[in-house]
Amino acid sequence: MKIIKLSATDSTNTYLKEMSKTIDLADHTIVVTEKQTKGRGQLGSTWQSKDGQSLTFSIFKRFSNLKIEHQSLITFAVSIGVKNALEVLNIPVMTIKWPNDIMSYSKKLCGILIENQIEGTNITSSIIGVGLNVNNSEFDKLPQASSMKLASGKAFILEEILQLVSEAILKQLETIEYSKNNNLEATYVASLFRKDKVTAFNDQRNQNFNGIIRGVDSTGHLLLETENEEIKSFELKQLKMLF
Repeated sequence: MKIIKLSATDSTNTYLKEMSKTIDLADHTIVVTEKQTKGRGQLGSTWQSKDGQSLTFSIFKRFSNLKIEHQSLITFAVSIGVKNALEVLNIPVMTIKWPNDIMSYSKKLCGILIENQIEGTNITSSIIGVGLNVNNSEFDKLPQASSMKLASGKAFILEEILQLVSEAILKQLETIEYSKNNNLEATYVASLFRKDKVTAFNDQRNQNFNGIIRGVDSTGHLLLETENEEIKSFELKQLKMLF
């Protein structure tokens, strides 16, 4: 791994993306910053980080033969990698809130933003952004947020967490490259937050309904059992979980 450390940047994903346009980036290049001013999340959301308490970094990963239709494997691998790393550190009750928020109990510790570069029918590389709350103790108007410190009662060294988490992510991503991903989807599904529990959702029409998470389909869309016992597939933009 090559690690580029920045004192500040608007977004580590954007920084890596711009770098990739001008130079031939080495596989596993990582950009980490002490201060991120315009962190991005899913569907245009923002990611709040705290200087010296949060980890904000992005990983550049090349792929040699990954079809677009298999891009959900990247989400599975990255989510499982982060979860595995935090479990090694005894962060309690770890789950993955679909598609890739990392939870302890019912609080969010980590957000992930994956941006793929595509040529023809293949994904040639991905930029994987990770925002991880490590030693944060307070959150501004974010009642569902938490940190590794709040969840475990222990403080952590940011550099050590960066190394552990990035290695765990890359280890899982290698399973995609070498076709050892037979259990990747099953592991991901088994780790889903509120799986097999009645959960409230809000749809695109701003209507609330109850559903039961049963898994994901081949494209990574969420499979919900609705109130009439029908299994339906949903994209991220089509619903919001209420909990």
